[in-house]
Amino acid sequence: MEQYLTDDQDPRTAEKVLGKLRDMLTSGEMVVYLAIQKKPAVTLIPDCIAITNKRIIFCIPENLGLTTNFITFPWEDIKEVSFKEEFFGSKFITVPQRGENVAIDYIPKVQARKLYQFSNEQLEKNRGLSRNPLSEDKSHLSGNSNTSDDYTSYVEIDEEEKPFIQPQSPLPMEEPEDEVTLRLKKLKTLFEKQLITSEEYERKKADILSQF
Repeated sequence: MEQYLTDDQDPRTAEKVLGKLRDMLTSGEMVVYLAIQKKPAVTLIPDCIAITNKRIIFCIPENLGLTTNFITFPWEDIKEVSFKEEFFGSKFITVPQRGENVAIDYIPKVQARKLYQFSNEQLEKNRGLSRNPLSEDKSHLSGNSNTSDDYTSYVEIDEEEKPFIQPQSPLPMEEPEDEVTLRLKKLKTLFEKQLITSEEYERKKADILSQF
C-alpha cells in the first residue's frame, strides 16, 4: 500500500480504489502508479487514474460514490498521453486510437508528471513488443547471419560502354606499273629538272609511245 502513497495520494481513497482494482487485474498484471484527483475545495469523491503494465484505468465515481465507472484502454489502443498544468493541479489527457479523448482535471502536478512518465514508458514497451520482426534483421534471408550488406542501397553498375569503331576495309593493292609508264615518268622527271629540252622531251615521248 505504501508504494502508492509516495506523492501525497489520499490513503483512504487509494485503499478503496486499489481494493476494487485487485479484482480486475488479469494474470501477470500489476498496478504501476495511482493518481488521485484533488480539487481546491474538499474532494469527497475524487476521480482516480491507475496505470498497470497492461492498460490505463480511469476510475470515475458515480451515484454519490456508490458505483464506479471504470474506463480502460489497453496500451496498444492508446495513441498518446499528455498533461496541462493549470493554476490548481493539472489536466491529464489520454488520446485513444479510436473514439473520444478522456481527461481528468485537478490531478496534483507531481502526480500528473508521474502519470505522463509511467504512461510513456508503458507505451514504448508495448510498441517495442509489437514491432515487426521482419524489419529488424534481414540477414537470415541470405543464409549467413554475418552478412552486413545493405541490399536496399545496392545499385548494379553496368560496364562502361566502349565507342564503336567501324572496321576499316583493306586498301586495294596497286598493280605494278608497266615499263612504258615508268619510262614516261622518268622522261617527264628529266624534263622538269630541265635536263632535256622540250624538243628532246617530245621526241623521246613519241618514241616511247610508238613502242606501246
